Amino acid sequence: MSRPTALWLTTALLTLTGTAQAEALEARLYKSPSCGCCSAYARQLAERGVDVEVVETHDLGGVKQAAGVPYGEGACHTIELEGYVIEGHVPFAAIDRLLEERPDIDGIGLAGMPVGTPGMPGPQQAPFEVKQFDDRRATPWMTL
Repeated sequence: MSRPTALWLTTALLTLTGTAQAEALEARLYKSPSCGCCSAYARQLAERGVDVEVVETHDLGGVKQAAGVPYGEGACHTIELEGYVIEGHVPFAAIDRLLEERPDIDGIGLAGMPVGTPGMPGPQQAPFEVKQFDDRRATPWMTL
């Protein structure tokens, strides 16, 4: 096998392996049984290649407390993804950054249910202030 062919095959294999790893992401999304916007978020996350398990619960407060979501930073759903907690309708650009940088934090979140975020219909009304949280404390992380 020629050196250029071997290099091409190695590059192709690494590319395919990287793609397979990206598609192998698994998430668990906790939501209220009646929340349609959370289901829409889960569908959009799945469309991005994430295997999403939806867990319906009437105890979202308990889920958030166990996950370490800071008081006042809650939203309508909580996600476990790659060892991180994603709280609410966090735009996918913020999740992409989180998974790329892999900071030493508990997770990120976008409080409330802002219009224009994934799963929430309508145009964006204001900048999305995504916060990082660690040890139950929230600090600014990314504005979209």
